[in-house]
Amino acid sequence: MRHVSITEKGLVMTVAEIKEMPVNQRIVLMEELWDTLCHDKVEIKSPPWHKEILDERMELINSGKAEYLSIQELKRR
Repeated sequence: MRHVSITEKGLVMTVAEIKEMPVNQRIVLMEELWDTLCHDKVEIKSPPWHKEILDERMELINSGKAEYLSIQELKRR
């Protein structure tokens, strides 16, 4: 069973329990978790496939073959 520690006081919840939380509470939990990551001094390296995707996209942009969508087009997808 997977557990997630969510407070400094040692509160532990299962993923199932988190899924039962109202969406607004899960968003707050996610923001708190993200905040802890943003202020961590540990360097998190992106996996190699991130660079591959970015390189492919830059090639499309540089070659003039990139296709762009308006916000309205994107919302229709």
